Amino acid sequence: MGQLSIWSYPTRVLFGAGAAAETGNEVKRLGAKRALIVTDKGVVGAGLVAPVEQALASAGLAMEVFSDVDSNPVEKNVHDGVLAYREAKADIIVAVGGGSPLDVGKIIRLKARPGVHERPLVEYDDATGGDAYITGDMPALLALPTTAGTGSEVGRSGVVTLDANRRKTVIFSPYFMANAALLDPELTTTMPPRATAATGFDALTHCLEAYVSIGDHPMADAIALGGLRLVAEHLQRAVTSPTDIAARGGMMKAAMMGAVAFQKGLGACHSLAHPLSNLYGLHHGLANALCLPAVIDYNAPIAEAKLADVARALGGEPSSRGLGVRLRELRRSIGLPESLGAAGVKVEQLDPLADGAIADACHRSNPRPCTRADLLELYRASL
Repeated sequence: MGQLSIWSYPTRVLFGAGAAAETGNEVKRLGAKRALIVTDKGVVGAGLVAPVEQALASAGLAMEVFSDVDSNPVEKNVHDGVLAYREAKADIIVAVGGGSPLDVGKIIRLKARPGVHERPLVEYDDATGGDAYITGDMPALLALPTTAGTGSEVGRSGVVTLDANRRKTVIFSPYFMANAALLDPELTTTMPPRATAATGFDALTHCLEAYVSIGDHPMADAIALGGLRLVAEHLQRAVTSPTDIAARGGMMKAAMMGAVAFQKGLGACHSLAHPLSNLYGLHHGLANALCLPAVIDYNAPIAEAKLADVARALGGEPSSRGLGVRLRELRRSIGLPESLGAAGVKVEQLDPLADGAIADACHRSNPRPCTRADLLELYRASL
């Protein structure tokens, strides 16, 4: 194991090859003794839970594994995880995987203790002020990402499709922040090229939409631009050279920075992407990649100067037009499809998608306001 970097922003972060080996020490540092590992079957099958189990066992800690997390998480995943947590008599959650296990781990954390946070999950919806009901009475959480996209390991929200509204719902609280995030680039080297490309575009979109979103947050803006520069330097290398630890690490940093930056807000692209995942199972990062150029064109009359900054950070000609060209070039170079149609979306699906997009809160911070008709036209432009 090489030298680890330890940062204290926005939480405790251990970064470097071999960081997963510190899992047991981090659990013990938090005074916990029995861990519930929250993951999914794909992560288990890829052998990425094994080093975490080994680190816990070496530290003399008990553990159970809960792997029933869907790629687009649903409410049942949370309730099943809470049951597993209680049956294991766990006192800490160790979430290992992409955004889905990390998000579900946070929401299991919310409901883990009997008699605490007893409201139905839909009442914690951030769009309706549900964060007011969330307290810090939760078990500790460690987060180990195995992808470089969502940045959920340093995020303060979890996204899950709820039974009550059948849509992807954001549950947010500062109390959701992991007690420590362990960023180990070696955990991402088994990601296939397509997944690397799609998750990388998710990190890119987080940084881009955060930067151009409405509001005044200079720290988020600076972090977003830094994340974009890392994407420009490392994404293509990570796709074409899967064992390039420097490229993998660069993309993990970019993903983390995107999640920090989007506390400022996101935009229309995410409102378009969420129903594509929720209704039709499209990978979230891929959905972002396919919708983003049309959103850039839509926002250009309002946000030209900031879009030019983004283009410059990504190595394109500094204008909204140059940004659109650069995004399409990058998308093509890493092997992603070039349209929603190429990804299997049909024209007859656009109306229900537009209903979902207008109900999604992310477009509220888009620099140019969106109506349902606008969002429907953006789907058409991406088809």
